[in-house]
Amino acid sequence: MTSHRQRGQALTEFLVAAVAVVPLFLLIPLIGKYQDISNSTQMASRYVAFEATVRNDSTNSWEPEGQLAQEVVRRFFSNPDAPIKTNDAAGNFKANQNLFWRDPVDKPLIADLGSDVKLTFGPDASTTQSGAFASIADEGKPFPGYEELGLQTRGIYTAHVAVKLANVPSGLKFYEPFDKLDLTMTRSTSIAIGPWTAKDPAQVESKIAGSAAFFPAGKLAEVSPLVDAAVTIIDAPGGISGPKLGKLDFWRDVVPEDRLRSGN
Repeated sequence: MTSHRQRGQALTEFLVAAVAVVPLFLLIPLIGKYQDISNSTQMASRYVAFEATVRNDSTNSWEPEGQLAQEVVRRFFSNPDAPIKTNDAAGNFKANQNLFWRDPVDKPLIADLGSDVKLTFGPDASTTQSGAFASIADEGKPFPGYEELGLQTRGIYTAHVAVKLANVPSGLKFYEPFDKLDLTMTRSTSIAIGPWTAKDPAQVESKIAGSAAFFPAGKLAEVSPLVDAAVTIIDAPGGISGPKLGKLDFWRDVVPEDRLRSGN
């Protein structure tokens, strides 16, 4: 009789534990999908911010906001296996959707790629990149001589990417309260752009080399040919070159081509 009572108690304990454990196991895949979308949203905001370092009003022109939003959707929120093509907008059909981001009844967690992914800029959530800048405490005077380097003082550029997620269908007891979340994920990236960034070492050199305040040794470049000639005459047998006076490119940190790994 005692053995029968123990088996009944074990079954009861299992059923009680299952009430708590089974919903947890069912929620783990859904939470993992939310985390994956969150990561993609963060990467999308970084893409927008770093795109502004090469496309801005101090170098050429801003990338049109509509085109930028289209690129963000295609690269970060559509089917990751789809090829990226110029002016290719992702559609709301299964071939263009991320098949991992689906709810328990196989509906997309991002219902409309066109309207549920939004880009805004700056502290006031502007719809244009010209409003992406936040004022700074040292505006107008970051450090002595900044004007000579062509630096601007309009502040930090911030890009926001927001993604509205669809609720899971109601009536699925184990998925409550995910049927009422009305969740929107927003991630932001802030960065100094314009003259504060450079596309390559040569651009950095061109800024510094032209500044007498920050690189006074640049004036030595005028006498460098004379020094090189003197060194060549004195050390001709050894083939020693001159000291590269006033030349920044000689000190550039570049990996030699023979050290680069082949793509094959």
